[in-house]
Amino acid sequence: MEEKDFAAHLTATMTGSALTMLIGVGHRTGLFEAAARGPATSDELAERAGLHERYVREWLGAMVTGGIFTLEAGRYTFPPEHAKFLLGETAANLMPSLLTLSAFTGILPDLERSFAEGGGVPRSAYGPHLETLGAKTGDSWKHVYREHLVDGFFGAVPGLKERLTAGARVLDLGCGTGNAIAVAARAFPASRFTGVDINAGVVEQARETSKDLPNVEFAVGDAAELAGEYDVITAFDAIHDQDRPDVVLRRIRGALREDGLFFMVDTNFSSDVAKNVGNPLAALCYSISLMYCTTTSLAEGGAALGAMWGTETARDMLADAGFRHVDVLDSPRPQNCVYACRP
Repeated sequence: MEEKDFAAHLTATMTGSALTMLIGVGHRTGLFEAAARGPATSDELAERAGLHERYVREWLGAMVTGGIFTLEAGRYTFPPEHAKFLLGETAANLMPSLLTLSAFTGILPDLERSFAEGGGVPRSAYGPHLETLGAKTGDSWKHVYREHLVDGFFGAVPGLKERLTAGARVLDLGCGTGNAIAVAARAFPASRFTGVDINAGVVEQARETSKDLPNVEFAVGDAAELAGEYDVITAFDAIHDQDRPDVVLRRIRGALREDGLFFMVDTNFSSDVAKNVGNPLAALCYSISLMYCTTTSLAEGGAALGAMWGTETARDMLADAGFRHVDVLDSPRPQNCVYACRP
């Protein structure tokens, strides 16, 4: 990259960072909801949202020049084709991810200290920053599950939907707030679903989410101590975050019936950095991996696989755990793939 091109690249990077912060401001102050009601002047939009016009006017300047709003004859418009990515109860809404990314800035002093001293940032340190910036645990995946879990993710594995329809004993490992289980339990009432997560707080939220579902139960537990016998075990974006992923994978293999399936959704990248060059999602995912996945594992003395452990490492670890048949399949999201793993 030539010098002038690199300077432009850095400017675009800084612009994206600044706009990410202001998008969060728009979310928390209600400006996006107010703007979605139709074109408005800065005075009108400020009145709609109950805010001071001078702040709204400058914010609108960033939104227009940043390509998020349009401006014509003094009236600002939030185009519906843009609004669907920042508002609404759909998988297209990127706001939960934007808010989470912004919240990570709060742990940067601790992360930088870990660069020098070792160790890491514990998961408990993130809660206050997520709450302050309006990010909620599980929101990034909630609508993805609702729209894509059954046909997109489960549908990628031949025969899985039929097996769940007939009735199966299913365990979701690292269930979080239980959004995946809630969707699956409604779609497959003949199956029995158990969710396990080490975080007692999110398990309590999961129980509330699924309190009307008779075929669901949740438990607080460490995946590295998994026991029982299941037809299907699922893990959504969870294995690379385990402190002892090799132990967890062996436990999963041991808890599966001989004709069982381990259904793992994880990141769709190479283990080789050089092979990820040119992938438009790679830099973002490496950044998230550093600011959360890697450092939280190191805080517990874990393996620190990180989100970018890659398909090659994943295949090797699955084989070491005893999975002799592993298919890597496309998912509805380009940043994820589906591993269908059988003994």
